[in-house]
Amino acid sequence: MMGASPKAGSRRCVVKCCGSSLIEVMLAVALMAVTALGLIAGQLWTAREGRAMALREHASWIADSVAEAMCAPATSDTATRQWSARANVLLPQGAASVGASGGLSAALVTWSSLHDMPHADEVIDKPESCGGADVPAGSSCVALAFAQ
Repeated sequence: MMGASPKAGSRRCVVKCCGSSLIEVMLAVALMAVTALGLIAGQLWTAREGRAMALREHASWIADSVAEAMCAPATSDTATRQWSARANVLLPQGAASVGASGGLSAALVTWSSLHDMPHADEVIDKPESCGGADVPAGSSCVALAFAQ
């Protein structure tokens, strides 16, 4: 009799515990899948922000170069055209220009920002001011003020 009772008890446990380990495995797999999706989303965000930062860095260098080129008045128009052409190569739909009011000038570099941005009527926040220049929605800019 003693030998029969442990087997009967183990059979009951097998019958009662049959599906609980599968549920635990399913929950673990679901948790790992959600975690993996979160990691992928974080990596995509980091890559997009890295690209945006690289574009802004290029634009800052171009604006600085335009401001330095404006110190020599004889070559200012030629230099502005050259740097605008370089901006078009380095930045998506990039352009460089100089705006002046009184004794203060500003080197302005604009480029098309992310292509997956919402349309103009869907934008909730207005883009940041770019040195008083009108910049269309979906564009980014760098403005660098300098004295001529």
